[in-house]
Amino acid sequence: MGNAHLHSIHIHPVKAVRGLAPREAVVEPWGLAGDRRWVLIDDGGKVVTQRRHPRLALVAAELQPGGGVRLSAPGMPPLAVPVPRPVESVPVEIFRDKVEAVPAEDEAAHAWVSSCLGSGARLVFMDDPATRRPLAPEYARPGETVSFADGFPLLLATTASLDALNSLIAQGEHAGEGPLPMNRFRPNVVVAGTSAWAEDDWSRIAVGEVPFRVAKPCGRCVVTTTDQGTGERGHEPLFSLGRHRRLDGKLVFGQNLVPLSRGTIRVGDPVRILE
Repeated sequence: MGNAHLHSIHIHPVKAVRGLAPREAVVEPWGLAGDRRWVLIDDGGKVVTQRRHPRLALVAAELQPGGGVRLSAPGMPPLAVPVPRPVESVPVEIFRDKVEAVPAEDEAAHAWVSSCLGSGARLVFMDDPATRRPLAPEYARPGETVSFADGFPLLLATTASLDALNSLIAQGEHAGEGPLPMNRFRPNVVVAGTSAWAEDDWSRIAVGEVPFRVAKPCGRCVVTTTDQGTGERGHEPLFSLGRHRRLDGKLVFGQNLVPLSRGTIRVGDPVRILE
């Protein structure tokens, strides 16, 4: 484990769309700065993800100064959306959680995302991640919150475990679909220099000088079967995870993290296993 280090960092400014790979990132209590503070909702207030709209894989979002985003997609003119003033909020349903968020002020943003999806949608922003969405109580400590990520502030994956999974895929019925790239799993931090599945045994780690609690393994869904370059779906990795990585009824890959302090992480930082 002496060579474990931070291989890459990934930030998704808008949940479910294409992200960024910066060389460094600020760690906030609810996740990486700029990660999943924006989300699309449908006309009923439910979060829109690649689960129902795999085309979102083709949409890109870049962070703008002040926390705004610049959206782009094939066949669409790019659109810059500033952070809205918190003059009104709307209810958002994200899985089991009900959260308040602030809609983009420019109606052009809602028209843009609706046109992109081919159905009614709105773009909303989490204005106060310190209070808006508590972590699930069965995994949380008092005061811990999360952005619009699926459930936890950060998701970690390792290159060794992806290599091992790709070996399993190569031996299976859908070998032609592999090897899969890491972007299928949409992690925030990717660690290299470990053994395969070593992360299963971690309970506390430090990336550089920033400590994290390892909360639970990440259960995977149909999004992982979506080619992030084309939006097309296949069978893997869920087929192989179902045969080899089933835990408590879930197909798992990666670990969910909760920051224990603020700080900055950088590609190349050493990763230390504390517990």
